[in-house]
Amino acid sequence: MSTATETTPQAPRLAGIPPEKRRALVVGASSGMGAALVRQLAGEGYRVCALARRSEELEALRESCAPLAAATGGQVSVRTHDVTDTAAIPALFEEIVRELGGLDLIVYAAGIMPAVGEQEFDTRKDVDMLRVNTEGCVAWCNPAAELFQTQREGTIVGISSIAGDRGRKGNPVYCTSKAAMNTYLEALRNRLGDYDVHVCTIRPGFVDTKMTQGMDGLFWLISPEEASKAILGAARNRVNVRYVPLRWMWVGLVLRLIPSFVFRRLSI
Repeated sequence: MSTATETTPQAPRLAGIPPEKRRALVVGASSGMGAALVRQLAGEGYRVCALARRSEELEALRESCAPLAAATGGQVSVRTHDVTDTAAIPALFEEIVRELGGLDLIVYAAGIMPAVGEQEFDTRKDVDMLRVNTEGCVAWCNPAAELFQTQREGTIVGISSIAGDRGRKGNPVYCTSKAAMNTYLEALRNRLGDYDVHVCTIRPGFVDTKMTQGMDGLFWLISPEEASKAILGAARNRVNVRYVPLRWMWVGLVLRLIPSFVFRRLSI
């Protein structure tokens, strides 16, 4: 990957986005980066639908966003949904778009990473990760892609991980799920490029969320709020692939250059 795709210019002023184009759906919005994105978008006057499977967290998020939305003319609605219920997605997507009055931005932020022991091969855990991290992403981004292709505009953001850059022995299927997500988003970006639809892949390093709580050896840890600013900045500047924070780009580059016979000896 060339470094040119990673260079992010200054984010354009929000004034360049008219109010009628500020309609967003955040999937996986009950906590972490998803919740931070909902708060930021609400504070910018967006009509946002926050979707996740934990209804209590969603209601708390909506209440916390109420003052922000009231001050900017935004609005936050919530939907309780398990992304593994893919059969429900087409009808639910249409309902959300109708209630928002259209859609300009979708962010897929749902993801799980259960603890996996060094000698553990748990198919149930592995399949759950694939269903949430990969299948859910495809099931939600596909209808958005179809809509955006028809209207010839729109932005799709998928929050992946630097873990998708290589197959790490610490959690093989989490890496697999994110690598598959990266490839899907790249292919989607190539397919939709002729329709002026942008697809942005986000590869965070360590972010202070429930997923990273209790993990040892974390460095360059940032808050979900810091991450959300970088994510939206990359999306608005039509960056294809963005490491968050940007310095993880160099880590990813080094990891990809390590020969397999050396990489397999590393305890990561």
